[in-house]
Amino acid sequence: MRISVVDVGSKTVRLVVADAVGGAPLPVHTAKWRLRLSEQVAPGQEIPQEAVERIVQAVSEAGRTAARWGAAGPPAFATAVVRGAPNRLDVLRTVRARTGIALCTLPGEVEAELTFLGARRWMGWRSGPLALLDIGGGSLEVAFGRGRLPDFAASLPLGAGRLTHEFLAQQDPPSPERLKELRRHVRHQLRDVAARIRWEGPRTAVATSRTFQQLGRLCGAAPGRHGPFVERRVQRAALRRAVGQLAALPAAERAALPGISAPRAAQSLAGAVVGHTAMKLMGLKTVTVSPWAIREGVLLRQIEEGAAGASWWERVSRLGEDPAPPDPVPLRLAATATSTATSTARG
Repeated sequence: MRISVVDVGSKTVRLVVADAVGGAPLPVHTAKWRLRLSEQVAPGQEIPQEAVERIVQAVSEAGRTAARWGAAGPPAFATAVVRGAPNRLDVLRTVRARTGIALCTLPGEVEAELTFLGARRWMGWRSGPLALLDIGGGSLEVAFGRGRLPDFAASLPLGAGRLTHEFLAQQDPPSPERLKELRRHVRHQLRDVAARIRWEGPRTAVATSRTFQQLGRLCGAAPGRHGPFVERRVQRAALRRAVGQLAALPAAERAALPGISAPRAAQSLAGAVVGHTAMKLMGLKTVTVSPWAIREGVLLRQIEEGAAGASWWERVSRLGEDPAPPDPVPLRLAATATSTATSTARG
């Protein structure tokens, strides 16, 4: 069975086409198209028409590419930048009408659950009770679980792009006082969720996202050319030093550091502050960087659902639109721990 997924993120649109072999998605083709939405859309602002046009073009090309590789009609989702836009529904309807692909947004907790599923399958059962951190452009997803899906999941407005816009856009490099304000804000937002993770005492902590991959390289992890099976870890002490290293440089010069790409150089400092603060508050000395995340989680659910996969995705995709999701909810969004932690964190 050949399957695919399209991910509309804060920086790029990414397509993954994979073969379902032995219950795992083995990639046969990947592609990406640059958007850089986070550089054009401030948190909570409408997505301008020119940006909508770029999304339409990229998603349309992704659909055609998937079809050429034998995986027509890919599930497609947009992350926090689109999810938080006041004209979100108009954007989704425009993309659907002009591309034939049902682009949707997912609640942050569903993103966390799907990302956890991908990371759990990559790490395996030997990892035991597992904590997950995923730093995106608009949000930070946190999850913990002992099984295939998390027992606890939360989404917080602590994305690297969002925080860069809110705290670091006026000074480059930022003053020590501005950096302290950012740290205080992150600590306040993370307090309750971090207490839950610390109380659970995970055996293994895993980090996903491009932000963590680049920070891992900066902290000494193997470069991407060594392949996905090389274990990559980030030590909290090394990440603390990386914060100082990034804070001392203007954004344009950070791109010369190992692992830091030019498109993500500006937001790398905010990402490092979030990662280090989360690890410190949660009592995590080390995280393992997983190459599998939300896209692989979606692919895994397609494999697990088999012929029912299309109907599963149809139900899940409505969660980002319907005020009252239809029953049964396909993922454990109704878990008491998730609902309590999420509402507390947002308050």
